[in-house]
Amino acid sequence: MPKGDVPSAGEVVPAISYGQSPSPPPSARQQLNAPIRISDEERELVSLAKQGDERGFAGLVRLHQRRAYIVARSIVLTHEDAEDAVQEGFLRAYQALDRFDPAQTFGAWLNRIVANAALDLARRRKVRNADELSESIPTAFRDPAEGGELRERLEDALEQLPDRARAVIVLHDVEGFTHAEIGEMLGIPGGTARSDLHHARQKLRVLLKNLRD
Repeated sequence: MPKGDVPSAGEVVPAISYGQSPSPPPSARQQLNAPIRISDEERELVSLAKQGDERGFAGLVRLHQRRAYIVARSIVLTHEDAEDAVQEGFLRAYQALDRFDPAQTFGAWLNRIVANAALDLARRRKVRNADELSESIPTAFRDPAEGGELRERLEDALEQLPDRARAVIVLHDVEGFTHAEIGEMLGIPGGTARSDLHHARQKLRVLLKNLRD
């Protein structure tokens, strides 16, 4: 694949299969919180990819597609949108590969790109019907012991949050990212991520106050 050609999404990112459930496996949080180090394998794959060798980028896809999916799924509301955001993120990463600094970790750089792709996609998905929404909220927000009314109100409230606020609250409260990690992914200071989280929680409390009463 010549360096100047941008491959299609199917060529860059192999189909990602997660079985019957769109949710990440139980070990997802351990994967997310594990330290990201530059391995010899990653260095070699980055070098190949920068030289235009398609095997290099395909290898980077295999190494990082699951973590990229988890990041996207924390921001968008459906499994399908998360897959689209991952595809778009890898395409953007491929197009920007010449600007990637090998001294960085490819995974951290990619996560920022995927997060931005997911935020862009979320903004294009503002209007959803109730059937779509009922299947879309990350599973950590779904408590089988809760009544249907409460669950629906939680889902509606989360949908009403601004995209970045929803992303911050899901990334922090569900996926366990730190403020600094969220800031790095979303391209904002860690203090801004902390402030966004505080305001997002306040807005949720206002939206849900009738249920508490």
